Amino acid sequence: MSDSAPEAVPEQEPEVEPEYDPAGPAPLNVPRTPTGHAEVDAQLERLGDADHLATDGHVEVYEDVHRGLRDALTALDARPGPPAPSPSYGHRS
Repeated sequence: MSDSAPEAVPEQEPEVEPEYDPAGPAPLNVPRTPTGHAEVDAQLERLGDADHLATDGHVEVYEDVHRGLRDALTALDARPGPPAPSPSYGHRS
């Protein structure tokens, strides 16, 4: 037997659940249906970033998503496609 005192076990504080704050940020859980276009889908998923922010932080996310969607649409217009028909196409002389 040992003459040493038993080792003290540090007292653990009980886990406290955070209080529900009805005025705090909360996910909107709005479903986002994939479009099949990777760039657009990524921007739509980015909207979920606003879920954990206070309302005044939403504007930055929304503006960023809007900019990304606008860029994706602009890129569609800039991609080369089939040549436009010539003005004389279908015109008989």
